[in-house]
Amino acid sequence: MNNLLKTLLGAGFAVGVAYYVHTVFGGVAHSGFLMIAAIFGAYMAMNIGANDVANNVGPAVGAGALSIGGAVIIASIFEASGSLLAGGDVVGTIKKGIIDPIAFSGDPMMFVYAMAAALLAAAMWLTLATALKAPVSTTHSIVGGVMGAGIAAGGFAIVSWGTMGKIAASWVISPVLGGLIAAGFLYIIKSQILYKDDRLDAAKKMVPILVSIMAWAFLTYLTLKGFKHIWKDVLEFLPFLPETKKPTIGVAASFGLIGAIITYVLVKPRISSKIGNLENDRSAINTLFTIPLIFAAAMLSFAHGANDVANAVGPLAAIYDALSHATISAKASIPLWVMVTGGVGISVGLTLFGPRLIKTVGSEITELDPMRAFSIMMAAAITVVIASQLGLPVSSTHIAVGGVFGVGFLREWLDRKGTDEKRVALEKQREKVQALKDELDHTDNAEHKLKLYETIKYEKKKTKALKRAVKETYVKRGMVNKIIAAWIITVPAAAVLSAIIFFFIKGIGA
Repeated sequence: MNNLLKTLLGAGFAVGVAYYVHTVFGGVAHSGFLMIAAIFGAYMAMNIGANDVANNVGPAVGAGALSIGGAVIIASIFEASGSLLAGGDVVGTIKKGIIDPIAFSGDPMMFVYAMAAALLAAAMWLTLATALKAPVSTTHSIVGGVMGAGIAAGGFAIVSWGTMGKIAASWVISPVLGGLIAAGFLYIIKSQILYKDDRLDAAKKMVPILVSIMAWAFLTYLTLKGFKHIWKDVLEFLPFLPETKKPTIGVAASFGLIGAIITYVLVKPRISSKIGNLENDRSAINTLFTIPLIFAAAMLSFAHGANDVANAVGPLAAIYDALSHATISAKASIPLWVMVTGGVGISVGLTLFGPRLIKTVGSEITELDPMRAFSIMMAAAITVVIASQLGLPVSSTHIAVGGVFGVGFLREWLDRKGTDEKRVALEKQREKVQALKDELDHTDNAEHKLKLYETIKYEKKKTKALKRAVKETYVKRGMVNKIIAAWIITVPAAAVLSAIIFFFIKGIGA
């Protein structure tokens, strides 16, 4: 499918949403602007699918556990299910509390202009990031959009800079935590299974434990993040649970523990029977992690759909609420049509444009296999659980990509004394440069010295190139640098775009 056709199909979805709004709400005040906002919301939802969802399924695709087509199908189903079943019915109108509603002086239309500008700016930035193959945080994109529009409406004083500082801190916290945890699990797998003489016997003991830990992590994560919007419904179904506004870590961990025990009981005999038919090598051990990876991709997608759909539909729901009630509310209900726009839009964006980022996360940063991908998926769930309880701001995108960085750098560190062809060539090149330097020190011929200087300069360039090639074997530094740069500029880029769009919309509205 070529890019033009993909773009036309995406535009068709957005136009379809606008047509629905015109049909149902054509008689209400400012229905024309609601149609425009609906197009922006659909566009934003598709961009979330194209960029953010890749982090949930990219490692599984890179490891070969899923094809891109299979990943798109699983992620689409579970993203939409998470958003529609557990996405909640109320959303905060000011994302993350980053600006004070007083900025709009009680004028609902100024608020509507700001939310529309934030939506469009965030979506435009995500489109650019996706085109550049840079997985970025959609939460940070919409936060930047809201901040930029808020500043344009009421000046810098209305921004909660303390909140923005926490968001900036997540640029470091998220990837570092994700990378360390992913590297830690990969090291456990290597030291407790791959480095043993009898790998099959070690795998028989360790794999059920690791899969059970994964079950605990994902069920805890799913309870904390995937069920928080529908916790009242869960309490009605399970009345013996303590009545709280959202699931506590104790309840979530208990659900996870029950799931882990059941998983261990079910998985252990299956692993034991399967191992009897395997060879005592790495590729055979990798097959034991394939099914857990597919489940992990599905659970991550469900939790993401439930938790992050508000990035797409939150501002749209806020616009609808402000236009319907002619006031600015702290909370807005999410109509079914808005939620469907978000859930379906994410799936459409993933199907049409997601494969680009799936490939980037899965194979263009470091080489992944099922064991490495399993470690990344574990890190994605565990980091969110830990950070939630410590009150640390984290980004699911940064965690997942940080996990990819972590396993890549661990591979590089573990093989730092390797003797592959590139390392041998590098060592020979260094010896060659040193021999030329020694020759330079022992010659008095000026003409020969000049030639040696030029030769050494040239050979040093070859040394640097070989050194870079050795490192690129494990982690592609250029891709890492590009992604980190995109993370850093996401908030300011979205903010500047949003401010410009706000003034444009305000001018038209006036």
